[in-house]
Parts: sequence; structure tokens; C-alpha cells
Amino acid sequence: MTDTDQRPESFHTGQALLLASVAALGGFLFGFDTAVINGTVTAVRDGFGLSAGLIGFVVSSALLGCMVGAFLAGKLADRIGRVRVMLIAAALFLISAVGCTLAVGPWDLIAWRVIGGLGVGTASVIAPAYIAEISPAQIRGRLGSMQQLAIVTGIFVALLSNAWLASVSGGAGDALWLGLETWRWMFFTEVVPALAYGMLALTIPESPRFLVKKGATSKAREVLGRILETGVDERIAEIRRTLGSEARTRLKDLRGPALGLLPIVWVGILLSTFQQFVGINVIFYYSSALWQAVGFTESDALTQTVITGLTNIVVTIIAIALVDKIGRRRLLMIGSSGMTVSLAVLAWIFANAPLVEAADGTITPELTDAGGVVALLAANLFVVFFGMSWGPAVWVLLGEMFNNRIRATALGVAAAVQWLANFAISTSFPALADLSLGVAYGFYTICAALSLLFVIRWVPETKGKQLEQMD
Repeated sequence: MTDTDQRPESFHTGQALLLASVAALGGFLFGFDTAVINGTVTAVRDGFGLSAGLIGFVVSSALLGCMVGAFLAGKLADRIGRVRVMLIAAALFLISAVGCTLAVGPWDLIAWRVIGGLGVGTASVIAPAYIAEISPAQIRGRLGSMQQLAIVTGIFVALLSNAWLASVSGGAGDALWLGLETWRWMFFTEVVPALAYGMLALTIPESPRFLVKKGATSKAREVLGRILETGVDERIAEIRRTLGSEARTRLKDLRGPALGLLPIVWVGILLSTFQQFVGINVIFYYSSALWQAVGFTESDALTQTVITGLTNIVVTIIAIALVDKIGRRRLLMIGSSGMTVSLAVLAWIFANAPLVEAADGTITPELTDAGGVVALLAANLFVVFFGMSWGPAVWVLLGEMFNNRIRATALGVAAAVQWLANFAISTSFPALADLSLGVAYGFYTICAALSLLFVIRWVPETKGKQLEQMD
């Protein structure tokens, strides 16, 4: 480590914030696309006459595209640049929004959802990578957390949009404008942020680390000069040193002694896995249908999802204020502890609620008034603890914990595993819920407890380190 690495950098906060904000718009679309399905689940299931297994696949099918998009995004970003990959993601979001709006059956809806998933997976990799690579070390955690803030804001806007459209028409399955059902308009609203993302991506410069890797040193110096007030030449030299031979990163570069991979790659993979195995996306994909199933009206259920989305935004802002002060590890440990307790309460409530048979033959737990209040509080506390910790901190860590040479590829692998884990949890939830909501939330509780042990033993602290210092 050089003396330059240890001296605090002088930088233009506004410029760094502007560039990070545009990149984080990919996170907004990521959140919007993954949450918009929430308000459509019941209407799509009833309109197309789908079984629990098939509606689960309709919801989770986008995650297959996410997995592929995340896996390919890192390699593609190393080849054509971060900004061009953002443009590709915006185009995929736009195509998916229009296709889902006009879907004629479950299978073409699945196909359009997969295309949108490609965009989500791509954005999930490119935004944290770009933000990490343009951010000064002292504020990199806060800027990196903007990805999660954008995600939860996208989730909130999608849930709010769903609730408003349903209130205008009377329900997600009712006709709205031009004779189209409301759930179709829910999908169509994504056209607006998709266009905004594509246009704004054209206004930001390429990552300086990508430019140095491609030999465009003068351009990289110009970009860094917009962000750093001093030390530009020293930072260029450090980037050159860590990029080494300038060879294109390949999957074999991730090989190592720990079960065939570098230990740091395994840390990224397990961070991604635990982030999903605690069941957070069950809340954002299925909460509306879940609350309706246990006795709430559609209007009340949609309102509750909006409240949950707003809660997520507030706690993410808290996380942004804390991540560079108390560090990534401590945030994760606090979050794991809180999630374990709140999920255990949900598991106990659902496991002990009396079962009733609905008119369609499905058997669901019926919550008492007190049980419903406790379940809602526990669900929102779970979102609080996730939103202040595992939501933002994992994306910050994935963007900064890998060294320059392997960052894009390793991040792509970790993000692909994250989407695979998300697919497994989201697809299995309807079947688990049919078996027992207590069993489903009991499993998520165990995963939350294991995540705490994992952080204590294996997750490194990256607070305050330059990207060039990562092993």
C-alpha cells in the first residue's frame, strides 16, 4: 500500500453523485420490474386459469433471464464497456414492458418476462460495478448503496402504481383503458423508466478502469479529473498496476484452492445466496396475494404492500448514512440478527393459525385480528432489518470486494447465483405455502440465522479501502 492510498482523497461530491445516480437508474428498473408482478398475480392466475405451480413459474420465470443476464453482463462489460451494456439493458426493459402488456397467454407472458429478466440481470451487475469504479473510497459505500435505494424506490413506485391503477378500475382483473385489463397497464408503466434510463445512460462517461484497460488513458484521466480534485495520475498508475497484463478476464481466472474457486469468489456467491434464501422477494412478489389469502381485501393488501415499499426506502436511506461509518460487516450482522427474530415470529404465527377451506378448495391459515397485526408488524420489521443491511450492503460488497482484474466476471458469477437462488425461492413458495406457511417461513428463519454465522466467520470488511487494495 502506498502513502497515496492512505491519504484521504479530495473529490467533487456532486459529480460523483450525479454519475452514480444515473447508473443506479438500472437499479430502479431492476426493482420496478421485479415488483410490478406483485399486483398482477391474482388477476393473471384467474384470467388464464393457472395452477399454483404455473403462476409460480410465471412470477419467477423472469429470474431465469436475470441469471443469464447477470452471468453474461460482466464479460460483455469487459468487452464493450459499462455504458453500452446499460443501453442494452434499457432496450430489454422496454421490449419486455410492451410484450407483457400485449401477452395472449401464460407462455408468451413467460417469454416476455424472461426478456425483462435479461435486463434486470444485466442492470444488477453493471450498476454496482460502474458505481464502485467511479467512486472515491471515502464515499464509495454510500454511493454504492444508491443501487439498493434505486431498487427499493423502483419497488415502491411499482407497488404504488399497481395500487393506483387497481383503485381506478376497481381491480387488477377489471378492464381499464382501451379495453385492456388493469394488470396489462401495470406492466406497460415500465416503458417510461426504461426510456429514461436509456437516454440518461448516453450522458455519462465510460468507467475509467475500463478505459485504462482498453488503452484510452487520456480519456480515463479526463473522467477521473471530473471526480477527483487531486491524485489523478497516482490513481491511473494504481489502476494500471492492478490490471496487470491487460488480458481479458475469463472464468478460469476465478479458479482457486477452495473447492475449485478463489475464496473471495465463494464469499460473493454465498452473500448472494443468503440474500435470497432469507425470503425477501417472497414479500415483494407475493405479499399482495398472501395477505388476500389470509383474509385481507385486495385493496387493503395492495395498500399494505405500498406501506412495506415505503418502509424499505426509509431504512435504505438509514443504511446509506451508516455503511461508511460502521462498516459493511456490522450492518450485515445487525440485519441477520433482526431478520432471524422477525422471521421466527412470522413462522410461529402462520404455523399456529387455524386452517380454513376456501370456496375454491384451497386451505389457508386464518389469522385473528391480533394475529394479523403481529404478522404485519413482523413482516415489516423483517423488511426493516433486510433493508438496512443485506439489501444495500451485499450490493456494495459485490461491487468492491473483488480486485480490478476479476471484478466484472466475478460479480457476474455472484449475481447469476443470486438470481438462481431467487428463482428457487420464488418458484417454491406457492407450493410451500400450500403445504404450510409455517414451514416456508421456518426455512427462511434458519437461513437468516446461518447468514449471521457466515458473516462472522468469512465476510471481509472493505470500508475505506481503495479498489486497488483488494486482494
